[in-house]
Amino acid sequence: MQHPLSLYNTLTRRKALFEPLHAPFVGVYLCGPTVYNEAHIGNARGPVVFDVLTRYLRHLGYTVRYVRNITDVGHLEGDADEGEDKIGKIARARQVEPMQVAEGYTNLYQTHVEALGCLPPDITPRASGHIIEQIQMIEEIIGNGFAYESNGSVYFDVPAYNAAGRGYGKLSNRVVEELLAGSRDNLAGQEEKRSPLDFALWKKADERHLMRWPSPWSDGFPGWHLECSAMSRKYLGAEFDIHGGGLDLMFPHHECEIAQSQACNHPTNEAQVWMHNNMITVNGQKMSKSLGNFITISQLFEGSNNTLAQAYSPMTARFFLLQAHYRSTVDITDEGLQAARKGYRKLMNGLRLLEKLDEASLSPEVIKARTVQPLTEGQAPDTTKADDELRKLVADCFAGLNDDLNTAKAIASLFNLLRKLNGFAANPATLATVSSAALQEATQAYQTLVQDVLGLVDEPRASAEDLLRLTLEFYQEAKVTKAYDKVDQIRAALKEQGIVVKDTKAGIDWAYSEE
Repeated sequence: MQHPLSLYNTLTRRKALFEPLHAPFVGVYLCGPTVYNEAHIGNARGPVVFDVLTRYLRHLGYTVRYVRNITDVGHLEGDADEGEDKIGKIARARQVEPMQVAEGYTNLYQTHVEALGCLPPDITPRASGHIIEQIQMIEEIIGNGFAYESNGSVYFDVPAYNAAGRGYGKLSNRVVEELLAGSRDNLAGQEEKRSPLDFALWKKADERHLMRWPSPWSDGFPGWHLECSAMSRKYLGAEFDIHGGGLDLMFPHHECEIAQSQACNHPTNEAQVWMHNNMITVNGQKMSKSLGNFITISQLFEGSNNTLAQAYSPMTARFFLLQAHYRSTVDITDEGLQAARKGYRKLMNGLRLLEKLDEASLSPEVIKARTVQPLTEGQAPDTTKADDELRKLVADCFAGLNDDLNTAKAIASLFNLLRKLNGFAANPATLATVSSAALQEATQAYQTLVQDVLGLVDEPRASAEDLLRLTLEFYQEAKVTKAYDKVDQIRAALKEQGIVVKDTKAGIDWAYSEE
């Protein structure tokens, strides 16, 4: 299958033409959240970016299997191999089951990413549901000499792996000797390890850990890094096309994933292309609870965070995230979000324009004016130049996406295309300068790119309750000014919609009609 899509591969540090392993099939894996808390706005970026990637791959004609996991066990405090499980700690504090915590935050996360316009993944595996696969993978790694058991826990042997020439550190571009030099003093409380670089594949559960499973080594739980290796292998194979995640996961999480996969005697890097979206800052600062600028997705939608001056809709947030290339940082500011809202609404107004343009283009006046005059030698038809210009504007939109999924370039090109379409709408006579075929190609491309690829759809400006409240305010104003004809009109219009206006001593209220 021929296509011009190039992607930046973190592993090779360069862009290259994307060539699937088994075209037309494409396997994509995205590291999902650890569901111990409500997701923050940084957690929204990966799902939005990789939603656009999978949408675009499908637009190109590929059959995509998109997997985004849920981490509901094994992620310890501090991302290290010691401490309490993040979900278990919350469950203990609330005196509930860990899976109650995980289920609640999983449901909330999925609701939020759906509101952001993300299509559901094809598969959403959970770490707790794949313990058997993880134990099997540990047994393979031990059998190949790259892991060891210590006091009921199992650790990956990084020095042994690296001595075999496998290249631990190649994804994050780190040197093992330098890592060792910087970590020899950090073994306190981790005496079970042979090397400070070794990481847990299985941890023996102590009395604090509420989640535990039987294994050949102990009652315990899998290490955080193992789940993605096991689940991606189960659903996408030992090697697949694209693995994504936040830049903060590149080391150690993704580095360890590659090591685990190769240690199972798979001469692969797990995924052939590794893609990492960059981080989010807030008003130029790293987002953190200590700085008071930690913004959850709910707070963004509701405007209930002191860092924000107002609420922002899910589609505004999606547009805002897509305005920047996924490998660049994004700074959350009120000014930036307000500008994004304007930009999003411009694109939506463009969608409303399309049908009118198609109708105007087929009007008798335009068709008559578009009639091609006899040509002299070396002269092109009247519409050729305008057609070429219009098609160039369309091509520029796709060129941005083909350049490492550069949504920022694609959106800028969409605005250039929209400016041209707005010009046609403002002066319909100019439609005679372009062929109906070229115009239709442009309007279809605009709609496809905005809705189907970027996933930006129109959202209501107000809820039904907001509109009803506004209508009742007009009703109250009409009563005060004794405009009884308007009072009757509003009453009648609402009654047709099954709403009865009620004048009470406490004020104006409404109820559903029971007739």
